[in-house]
Amino acid sequence: MADVAVRMTGISKSFSGVRVLDGVDFEVRRGEVHALAGGNGAGKSTLMKILRGVYQPDDGTIEIEGDSVRLTSSQDAMSRGIAMIFQEFSVVPTLTVAQNVFLTRERRGALGLLDDRASASRTKDLFAQMGVTVDPDRRLEDLSTAFWQLTEIAKARSQDARVLIMDEPTASLAKDEADHLFELIRSLTGQGIAIVYISHRIEEIFRVADRVTVLRDGRLVATTAAANLSAEDLVEQIVGRRMESALEWTPRDVKRDEGPLLEVRDLHVKPRLRGISLDLHRGEILGLAGLMGSGRTETVRALFGIDPIQSGTIKVRGREVAIKNSHDAIAAGISLVPEDRRLQGLVLEHSVRNNLLLPLLGRFSKGGWLNDAKGDRIAAKLVADLNVKVANVDRPVQLLSGGNQQKVVLAKWMGTEPDIILMDEPTAGVDIGTKVEIVGMIRALADAGKGVILISSEFPELLAVCDRVLVFRDGSVDQSLMRNDIADEDTLHLAVQGFGRTAAHA
Repeated sequence: MADVAVRMTGISKSFSGVRVLDGVDFEVRRGEVHALAGGNGAGKSTLMKILRGVYQPDDGTIEIEGDSVRLTSSQDAMSRGIAMIFQEFSVVPTLTVAQNVFLTRERRGALGLLDDRASASRTKDLFAQMGVTVDPDRRLEDLSTAFWQLTEIAKARSQDARVLIMDEPTASLAKDEADHLFELIRSLTGQGIAIVYISHRIEEIFRVADRVTVLRDGRLVATTAAANLSAEDLVEQIVGRRMESALEWTPRDVKRDEGPLLEVRDLHVKPRLRGISLDLHRGEILGLAGLMGSGRTETVRALFGIDPIQSGTIKVRGREVAIKNSHDAIAAGISLVPEDRRLQGLVLEHSVRNNLLLPLLGRFSKGGWLNDAKGDRIAAKLVADLNVKVANVDRPVQLLSGGNQQKVVLAKWMGTEPDIILMDEPTAGVDIGTKVEIVGMIRALADAGKGVILISSEFPELLAVCDRVLVFRDGSVDQSLMRNDIADEDTLHLAVQGFGRTAAHA
């Protein structure tokens, strides 16, 4: 008992008569990384929100360091040393690092005035404890995303957090930044901090976790020492069935003897892109790899008409097109699945139906009037084609799991029947089962003759599905590599880092 930081026993919770947690047991020990895994909608978030005092359980008990507690608010949980670091950062970019660390808890002097010097000094100490040097007076927006993550951790540590819940902590980090985070996690556990680690990335779980608890459909499947699990066993526990590995590369036959479906020449976009040139053929899956800020996302944003193009040419099917906005892109047969589905891909307050039909209004309207029956048929077909799990298409899309929200984004743009699909991190934050489905969709689109440009920070994903990979660096294309010339993940990592240049170009 002395080593247990948190013990949750028999936790159950229902919403509107639907049971989302059913008698779940979970514990995390001091100095342990305990991974919490499961598909979208498995109950992970609800269980952690109960631990944070956001929800109260219908049944079950919670013990913190051996004491039975009732947590009625997040402030209550924080006072007992429970902190959560969300996938969506809660920082204010225009404030300094120190101001973010002590936001709403500002240090004050004897006269009640803000003591910025004391806040900066304490912030510097907190970062030093994590082995990081930072100027506490720098504005956060001037620092990399990795420092945003570190600021969230420093904020929790400043409140004497003894249990840290990390929700998809590497979602916005480059590989090197994620590596440093893993080192920091081990440093924190060495100080006796208990960490609950939520991630859909199987390889991360095995890299960082001591134990793994899997939830499925609101029930506990198993709690196992990570050393006693294989990746295949964990996937089977999460999904509920043995799965053939969908993330293994199979060579594909891309018709390169025809002219390119998409030709981009010497594209310049302020402030970052400098002379981007690329070709995309029918049936090809082209991966874009690079560090954050290398120009990958800016390229697809320009091709979809979001960012204004200063110079350069774009040809679709051999014909030059002017893309000044998203309407031009859609008319040219280009669609974009954006990086952030919640901010860029969906209108969260609207229904699944309305989100699906937003780019398609012209197909079921005439004279300013909408043909609702036709719209219903289109929405129903898209839901079926993409296997979106929703009982009623009039349900607000914000109530769907992350994986099903992503399917709605995909379905919305597939409805425009594009020839060229741009995908920016399409599997970010989705469970392994949904990831397998999305990878299958990408392959099926290419097999049907579409051209796909795929951005992913997960090198195994790029290597599993791409026929060719462009390596971006400092706003330009540094290398073009055929997939069969990339030996393994380390080879791609070296290329992204600027090492191990290969003569293989395409």
